Amino acid sequence: MGIFLPPDISVRIKQFMAAKVDFPFLGKNELLAVFYLFGKDYEVIGESEVNAASDLAKRTVEQVVRDIRVYITMPQKMDARFTRENYTKRSLQIVVDSGGRQPDVDRRVVGDPIILSDCFAQHVAYYRQDFFFELFPPLKAEQLPPALENKLEGRMLLLGFNVKNMQSLPFKSSLHAFFEWMLKV
Repeated sequence: MGIFLPPDISVRIKQFMAAKVDFPFLGKNELLAVFYLFGKDYEVIGESEVNAASDLAKRTVEQVVRDIRVYITMPQKMDARFTRENYTKRSLQIVVDSGGRQPDVDRRVVGDPIILSDCFAQHVAYYRQDFFFELFPPLKAEQLPPALENKLEGRMLLLGFNVKNMQSLPFKSSLHAFFEWMLKV
């Protein structure tokens, strides 16, 4: 799981946690995009694995929808101090879980799925934005740029955006934006 738009989201989260910027740290008209990959080290093979990944994707979207509803009905949970405190608690949990030896704790904190998922839900709720998710079945080599075949072939992908639908995106396809980002990281 991660956020791929805006591309500097990790910097913004660091600045927010350091109290250098306030909430919301994304603009109302900025595109916010999340991704979830299924089949981490292996392809999603067979109907049962596709069904399991599809079910997990469905539950993931349902959880995001619940989180957005909570933030809309309880806007005090989007208070900058409250949010910063929650992100800090989560970062401390990551530090403790890693035994403090992990040299990339900072990277793990700003890439943490709980923090990133919360970030998506909070900004969608704060601006009362529409959003949509799109689930892609196991990706085939011919759908992928050659440089991404080893990373993505056979994997399922769930993309989410803070706009109403695919037609609201400024690119020809939701996959195109994700592939462009993947080629840069």
